Amino acid sequence: MDDDRPDVLLTGLLFYDLVLTGLGKPPTPGEEIWTAGMGCGPGGIANLAVAAARFGLRTSLATVFGDDFYGAYCRDVLCDQEGIDLSLSRTADGWPTPVTVALALPHARPGSRGGTPVTDRALVTHGQEPPYSQDALMGDPPEARTALVHLEAEPREWLAKAAANGTRIYADVGWDPTQRWTTDLLDQLSLCHAFLPNETEAMAYTRTDSARAALGALSELVPVAVVTRGGDGAMAADQTTGEYAEVPALDVDVLDATGAGDVFGASFLAASLGGWPLAERLRFAVLAAGLSVRHHGGALAAPGWYGVDRWWRSLTDPDLKRAYGFLADRLPADVGPPVRHAPVTPPNPHPPVGPRASARQH
Repeated sequence: MDDDRPDVLLTGLLFYDLVLTGLGKPPTPGEEIWTAGMGCGPGGIANLAVAAARFGLRTSLATVFGDDFYGAYCRDVLCDQEGIDLSLSRTADGWPTPVTVALALPHARPGSRGGTPVTDRALVTHGQEPPYSQDALMGDPPEARTALVHLEAEPREWLAKAAANGTRIYADVGWDPTQRWTTDLLDQLSLCHAFLPNETEAMAYTRTDSARAALGALSELVPVAVVTRGGDGAMAADQTTGEYAEVPALDVDVLDATGAGDVFGASFLAASLGGWPLAERLRFAVLAAGLSVRHHGGALAAPGWYGVDRWWRSLTDPDLKRAYGFLADRLPADVGPPVRHAPVTPPNPHPPVGPRASARQH
């Protein structure tokens, strides 16, 4: 409690996300489809920041806001609503905040479950390269207990500086659109304490043919290796404690999987800062990610302590009660106020059909 450093340091690109759910099928040219639901809110790096802050972690975010409605809205939500420190962030004159429209399409696999669920999404983004790089925003990064980062092919200078000043780096990695999966990226793991890719990424970067083999290869490169497996849960190895754990996903109804992997990562970090055993860290992260996919968007779907506590108190399944019994001792006495989810439109099962709708199809 006498450590006044930020618990979590983050930097990355911020988006304003508009998520449309309830589509029966993808749209085709010349066709209008009515959706059953819509939500909006901050996205991108905000997913990690909000998920961490809702677990009571002192969260410092370095990002760029546009000087437009979307930037002002995201800044207000992150700073005033979520209590995130934005002193390292900047507002750029004349630069538009990136905006993404996400179409949440029918599940790729019926019955997909929690953790990092498998769903289809189509994304359309309007945006420009930000006027400030991550290194420019960070400069000489402040000392922090941890940092949550997305590794990229081109190493960021601030990352080595942060590792050198004692910040523990928790990293994940995104999809490689070139699909070359250069193994040079794994050189950056020498700076990291933990690495949390999904199984597709883990197998591609390690040139292995199973999640378990990928985990074994990553365990030789980083102290804590985690591989998320969507509907099959997650597995991890902690070389600092000698622990290995594998946990199943939760069986949940998925509304929108946006940001579920980010919620997983932030939740795993929060439990790690608490010094929990590896199996508890994994179960907690799977639970938080599973709860998040029941709501629109990424950042504002994060459950926080309030959401986890509400789930635990309503739980009746005896098997889950046993598996998650550790929450009885882990949940704080004060779980905070109800979290605020993304503003949504009420579901409309009977969209209007008439001259206007017909005319727009021609």
